[in-house]
Amino acid sequence: MSDINGGQYPNPNGSPIFPGTLFTGPILAGNIVHSDGSTTLAGLGSTSNGQANVGYCQMVQTQAGVNSVATTFATNIVIPAQSQITDIYLMVTTVQAAGTVGIGIVGGSATFFTNAGAGSLAALGQLNSTLLPTTAGQIGNWDNVGNTDVQILLTFNATGAFVGTLTVFYVQGINNAS
Repeated sequence: MSDINGGQYPNPNGSPIFPGTLFTGPILAGNIVHSDGSTTLAGLGSTSNGQANVGYCQMVQTQAGVNSVATTFATNIVIPAQSQITDIYLMVTTVQAAGTVGIGIVGGSATFFTNAGAGSLAALGQLNSTLLPTTAGQIGNWDNVGNTDVQILLTFNATGAFVGTLTVFYVQGINNAS
C-alpha cells in the first residue's frame, strides 16, 4: 500500500504537493441540516428554516502505473464501506492490442464493479463509457460497496504491454441500497 504524503518535495506519485486535511466520515455540505416540514426553499443566508439542503461531497482516488504485466493488479485504491461508486475511468497510456479488463475487489469477484470488452485496451485515451455496470449485481455494488472497505483489483484476460491510470469517483459512506 502507498500512503498519501502531502507537503513534501519531491513528492511521491499520487501525493499532493501541498499539505492536506483528513476527515474520517462522509463530508456533508449545506446550511440547513433538517427540514422544518415546509416546502419553502432557503433564502440567501438562511440557516434555520425551509427544506434541508445538505448533501454529500464526492471523493476520488487514483493510481497511475497500473499494468497488465500479470493477469491481476491489486491497486492502492481502497473505497470506504457503504460508499457509492459514481464513475470509474481508466486512462490508457500504453496500448495492448488484445485483451479485456475486469474491475473487481481483492478477495472477491474479479468483475465486482464492471468489465470492459475485447479491444478496450487497444487505443490511447480514456475509457469510461465501457466501464459501466452491466448486471444487477454490479449495479448493486455501485450503489453500495458493502459493509467493509474494498480494495480495487484489475484482472486482465491476457498479459502484455498495457499501462494506464485508474480513477474511481465515489460518495463516501452514503449507505445507499436500491
